[in-house]
Amino acid sequence: MAKPATRGAVAATINAEDTWTDPLVVQQLERASVSVAGTAFNGTVTLQRMLDGTNWRDVESHTSDAETSYDGDETGFLRIGIKAGGYTSGSVAVRLGKG
Repeated sequence: MAKPATRGAVAATINAEDTWTDPLVVQQLERASVSVAGTAFNGTVTLQRMLDGTNWRDVESHTSDAETSYDGDETGFLRIGIKAGGYTSGSVAVRLGKG
């Protein structure tokens, strides 16, 4: 795992499966913004969190452009990307940010 970002934002432009942003640390009661913007994109973008230091678990998924937020109910890591088997075509820009 890449060194997690503790503040600011992580972003990536994705055009392949099994591709993720670097992790972002989200503290309990902290809000993270989630952005998904595609160009002729066909696939599923998944937001995942890790609480135990080992296992990534799905939180939500998007198949089109989206602007949402995630409220941390406990301290952990977030990442956003495309799981294996989730990509068909096009390009999608994803971003996680926090104040």
